[in-house]
Amino acid sequence: MPASGGVAMLQCMTASEDLRDTAAACCGAATRGGADTVVREERWTATASGSPGPPLLALPGGVFEMGSAEQRYPADGEGPPRAVHVAAFRVAAHAVRNDDFAAFVEATGYHTTAEREGWSFVFGGLLPDRFPPTRAVAAAPWWRQVPGASWHRPEGGTSDVDGRGDHPVVHVSWLDARAYCRWAGGRLPSEAEWEYAARGGLDGARFPWGDELTPGGEHRMNVFQGRFPEHDTADDGYAGTAPVDAFPANGFGLHNATGNVWEWCADRFGPARPGQRNMRGGSYLCQESYCWRYRCAARSANSPDSSAGNIGFRMAADAAA
Repeated sequence: MPASGGVAMLQCMTASEDLRDTAAACCGAATRGGADTVVREERWTATASGSPGPPLLALPGGVFEMGSAEQRYPADGEGPPRAVHVAAFRVAAHAVRNDDFAAFVEATGYHTTAEREGWSFVFGGLLPDRFPPTRAVAAAPWWRQVPGASWHRPEGGTSDVDGRGDHPVVHVSWLDARAYCRWAGGRLPSEAEWEYAARGGLDGARFPWGDELTPGGEHRMNVFQGRFPEHDTADDGYAGTAPVDAFPANGFGLHNATGNVWEWCADRFGPARPGQRNMRGGSYLCQESYCWRYRCAARSANSPDSSAGNIGFRMAADAAA
């Protein structure tokens, strides 16, 4: 069973060798090799093409206000707010599920970055209390390097995704996400497309439903409650990932655009981190006390070969002809 909090995890850090610090440690530990590393990409041949996957919603496009003036993290480059035009496109109603990714793997024999490298990062609070000491990220000791952790073994060891078929696939790198989208006949959304869709027609709102985090006391997304990282009270109903459609959809029909898992976008982060790719939406580890990135305008990034237990993706596609 997963540990109920991070106390046991932090105690075993004394025996650990530190990994590289992260720029935004809550957002998925990084990196395997850094921005200048030549990434090895899996080569594969599909025996079948396409999959049912998440339903794609047709959005008309238009002009919206992208970004935010709430500059808690200036280096993230959220602002200033500016008018951006997005052409019509299609986007998935929810993140790619474990069941969706399993169909891709079965059809193609694809091996993810984590599987080929033999490890990925796991939040220590989800590991068993007696989990042996492993290396940790110096700036974020709750991130543990776990041998064998991958999309179908989210906590490494004998863990599996049984009963989690409708949860978002995690431990997928940007390269893995792109490979799935190509097979399924789509692509990753651009950062502008992602934010336009996540806002659901509400320009300037913090969240897909408005400005209040819990309107009327109702939780609208899966984020961390309690004292981070020691104990997630799971007041929103979940510790770790939640089903991809666990909360009501926004005005465009998207579920869980914020919270649950970070979602890869197609484009590069920018001059500050030119070798990294955008991630949007925050995750189940976000909390205002240390990471206020579970908002529509919030940005983060990671190297394209990085993976962690809170990073997934949502597919997009061009508008139908």
